[in-house]
Amino acid sequence: MLKVGVLGAGHLGKIHLRLLNQSEKYELVGFYDPDEINAQKVAKEFGYTYFENVNILLDQVDVIDIVTPTLSHFETAKKAIEKGKHIFIEKPITNTLTEAETLIDLANKHKVKGQVGHVERFNPAFLAVKEKVENPMFIETHRLAEFNPRGTDVPVVLDLMIHDIDVILSVVPSKVKQINASGVSVISNSPDIANARIAFENGCVANLTASRISLKNMRKSRFFQKDAYISVDFLEKAVEVVKMKDAPEVPGSFDMILQNAEGEKKQIYFENPEINPNNAILDELETFADAITNNTEPVVTLEAGTEALRVALAIINAFND
Repeated sequence: MLKVGVLGAGHLGKIHLRLLNQSEKYELVGFYDPDEINAQKVAKEFGYTYFENVNILLDQVDVIDIVTPTLSHFETAKKAIEKGKHIFIEKPITNTLTEAETLIDLANKHKVKGQVGHVERFNPAFLAVKEKVENPMFIETHRLAEFNPRGTDVPVVLDLMIHDIDVILSVVPSKVKQINASGVSVISNSPDIANARIAFENGCVANLTASRISLKNMRKSRFFQKDAYISVDFLEKAVEVVKMKDAPEVPGSFDMILQNAEGEKKQIYFENPEINPNNAILDELETFADAITNNTEPVVTLEAGTEALRVALAIINAFND
C-alpha cells in the first residue's frame, strides 16, 4: 500500500480523505489544512490524523493528494515533487501555464509521477463509449449548473468547462487550430456563462457551453462522426449510440432505412453499451496508485492537464477579441 497524505480538507478534500481511507491501495497517513479550526473539526469528526506542519506530512508519505484552491497548487506541488513525492493534483492543474510546465519539468527531473483530477474521464457513461468515439468531426457540450458561491473565484471556463475541454482533447486526434469565444459576467466578477468554438486542424469543430447560473443542472456531450452519433449524459450516467451501415438488399419489416439524395440506402441501428457503476473519484485515485506501482503512465498526465489549461486560458483570452 502506498502511504498518502491529503492537502486540503474542504468539501472535495473530505471526499478524498474518506475514499483514500477506504482504499485497499493506499494507507492514509493524514492531512494538512491551513484553516486550523476546520482541520481540528475534521480530525475530531472523522478520526483522520491532522498535521500542523505540511513538511512533516510530506516526509511521511509516498504520494500527496492536493485538493486545495488552484492558487496554491503550484507551490504545494513543487514542494512535494522536490521531496520526491508523487502528486495527484485537482483540476485545473495550476493557475498559469508557466507553473504547469514547470511542474512537468520538475516531475521529470525528480522521476515522480503526476495525475490531474479530471474526474469525467472516469465517469461510467464516458467509459462505456470512449472506444466508440472515433475521429469525431462535430462535438457539442453543455455543462450547466445551479448557482453556488463556492467556485466563483475563478471563471466558469476553469470551474466547469475545463471538464469538457479535457474530454474533447482526449478523443480528438488533432491540434487546436482556432478558438472563438464569448463570456458574460452576471453575478460574479468573472464570467458566469461562456460559449466557445474550438476548430481543430483535422476539420473537427467543438462547440462548448458552460453556465453556473442555470435553473437546472446538465452535463451532456454529443459526438458526431462518420456513420455514428454518440450522446453521453455525465450527470445521469446514460448513453445513446446510434449507428448507420449499408442497408441490406431485403430489409426486414422493422429495419429503419434512410435514403440520401444520391440514392444510397443506410440502415439505422442502436447500440446499448453496458454501463458499469463506479465511484469515479475512487477510480481516478486508484488508477494513479496502479500507475505508480506498475510504473505505467497515469490516465490523466500532467501534460494532459496542462493542455486542458492551455485551451481554457485561450478561451478566456478570446473573450476580449
